[in-house]
Amino acid sequence: MRILISFAALFLSIIFLQLGTGGIAPLDALSGIQAGFSRGEVGLLGSSHFIGFFIGCWWAPRLMGAIGHSRSFAAFTAVGTIGILAHTLITDPYMWSLFRIMSGLCIAGSYTVIEAWLQAKVTNETRGRTMGIYRIVDIGGSLGAQLLIAVLEPGYYISYNLLALLACAALVPITLTRVAPPKMPSAPRLRPSMAWQLSPLAAAGVVAAGLTTASYRMVGAVYGVEVGLSNDQIAIFLAAFVAGGALAQYPAGWLADKYDRRWILIWLSAAAVGASALAIYMTSSTAQVMTASAIFGFVTFPIYSVSAAHAHDFANDDQRVDLSAALMFLYALGAIASPYLASWLMEVFGSSAMFLLISAAHVVLIVFGLTRMRARPTQEQRTSYIYAPRTTFQSGKLFARLRLRQKDKDAP
Repeated sequence: MRILISFAALFLSIIFLQLGTGGIAPLDALSGIQAGFSRGEVGLLGSSHFIGFFIGCWWAPRLMGAIGHSRSFAAFTAVGTIGILAHTLITDPYMWSLFRIMSGLCIAGSYTVIEAWLQAKVTNETRGRTMGIYRIVDIGGSLGAQLLIAVLEPGYYISYNLLALLACAALVPITLTRVAPPKMPSAPRLRPSMAWQLSPLAAAGVVAAGLTTASYRMVGAVYGVEVGLSNDQIAIFLAAFVAGGALAQYPAGWLADKYDRRWILIWLSAAAVGASALAIYMTSSTAQVMTASAIFGFVTFPIYSVSAAHAHDFANDDQRVDLSAALMFLYALGAIASPYLASWLMEVFGSSAMFLLISAAHVVLIVFGLTRMRARPTQEQRTSYIYAPRTTFQSGKLFARLRLRQKDKDAP
């Protein structure tokens, strides 16, 4: 309880930030369809979000060093709020893409501030419990953001105003807290090649994870419309995906700690192909579509965390933060490319094309995984699996010590 109270302002800001900025993706997709945007233009909005996300991850630590945590958080939140409100001024896919870059910048920058703040304040004794609460708050906010779509009317200025108000509300807790902001931590070095050098399979896995989750979360609303879901059903459809992913973390972690992680990745990718087939064919009723969405989230969400755990098995303590940044960079590359590509394929070949793209990516990952298993033996000394949120480069510092828990436990 003491931990919850001491970080209450940060966690409350996360909830408001998730509700305000997390709902913009499905709302934009539905509003764009209503306004006559092509499927490719709707996908461009999702890709633009991750361009802003990447810029924010890189720029935020440098801005914090110049003006501090609280003012940086306020600046990033203001940029995101402006991007949300600007949607009501003009209805144009390319201008909306610019606004989505602003919202992506806001999410990455604000999360960098919060994660840096948490990193500086937690101790080894409180780290595990604090990170557990952090992950629950993050997933809860994400679920709430998807469910908001049920009450937000597409293309209506009040819908965007409501999201902007929620984003603005994130400023209140963190700026009024009496907890002193920490000193500025050093920014992780961005060395994308490090992930490939340590584990080519893990690098391929996070790219596949970026392609999968980004295309589904950014273009999933379009798929929902094309299979006949109403707006409130689309909200549940997207929330089922997130909920399925959250439920998968414990069993995925147990399997990843007990068995060879390369086999876990291969079987998860095989399950992703199977779940994609289910999603294509289970469209005869709303219940089937919802079930397929939950199953899809269950088998695809853990792929990033399993890949990250496999990469950290080959890293030393001094490499963990930079490795996390490298993995996030590769995830962002997959996430930038996939929404536009998936939506373009849907426009040309129909709604099932998104799942065909995802299946193709996972077939490649399966083949690559089997190839890599012949290249080197199983790693005996492993770090423990943790659910790693795909938030910012700074998250590597938050979770680096947790990865050593199993190694310390097994040490003589």
